[in-house]
Amino acid sequence: MNEILTEHVQCLIIGSGPAGYTAAIYAARADLKPVMYTGMVPGGQLTQTTEVDNFPGYPKGITGPLMMDDLKQQAQRFGADVRFGMITRVEFSADANVHLIEIDNGKTINAQTVIIATGATAKWLGIESEEKYNGFGVSACAVCDGFFFKNQEVAIVGAGDTAAEEATYLAKMCTTVHMLVRKAEFKASKAMFARVMSTPNIKIYFNTEVKEILGDDRGVNAVITIDNNTNEQFVIPVSGLFVAIGHTPNTAIFKGKIALDQYGYIKTLPGSTATNIPGVFACGDVQDHIYRQAITAAGTGCMAALDVERYLAHQMADLSFF
Repeated sequence: MNEILTEHVQCLIIGSGPAGYTAAIYAARADLKPVMYTGMVPGGQLTQTTEVDNFPGYPKGITGPLMMDDLKQQAQRFGADVRFGMITRVEFSADANVHLIEIDNGKTINAQTVIIATGATAKWLGIESEEKYNGFGVSACAVCDGFFFKNQEVAIVGAGDTAAEEATYLAKMCTTVHMLVRKAEFKASKAMFARVMSTPNIKIYFNTEVKEILGDDRGVNAVITIDNNTNEQFVIPVSGLFVAIGHTPNTAIFKGKIALDQYGYIKTLPGSTATNIPGVFACGDVQDHIYRQAITAAGTGCMAALDVERYLAHQMADLSFF
């Protein structure tokens, strides 16, 4: 019979993107001795990003993987224990001071506090060339990468509010934005639809899907589209393709364990990272479907660590009362 390994941790951080690493930096500096489990993709979505130009402190820009390594080293410098591993089961307790977390279907951690920073995953089209050019002309974030396509033609896929908002954002810096809508109508609100329609350099293609992305060793140079009604194919010369068909929060393991909204994002109290479970906090894209930026994720990571510090201080004060 195998011995069950159990470890007691004051502050456990699940996830290792900008939110998780920032939480680790602040928690370590507060001497909370944080333990972080990175998940299967240490660094999160930014490890799939080539250039990051909008994160403060990098005047010449930096690649996503290098920035995540910088944050990791900074967290470790203050004593954060960063480990590679996957959370396979959680049991949050609403009326106890300990939460049970299982790692890799084996080791068990009893955590006094938990910071969830598992992020969200962009939805993709699912074609092979999309993966090939991801980071080299294909992006899921216009605000992050639109600047690199200034004065060029781009295409964007999507029909909701996010796609409409990103299309109008791109239209401010790109010569033409080709907006590809799979169905015969928009899913966006009337206000967003009106904004798109009133933007002269946005060209809308209804009943249109991307069949293939063309490019070379320098990146994307065209997309092949297909008309769903006629099956007619068109080649649209573009330098970039933005996919804006939504994100999926990485919360599958937390369903039924913590309060989620209708889209699967973790609910937090306004102005706080606290969840409905005492001692459990959430930060970054796992609880933010509006901004989804590295800098906002880092900001909420800071908030989570401060919230944990205050939560533990209140616990100690309550114990000292008795």
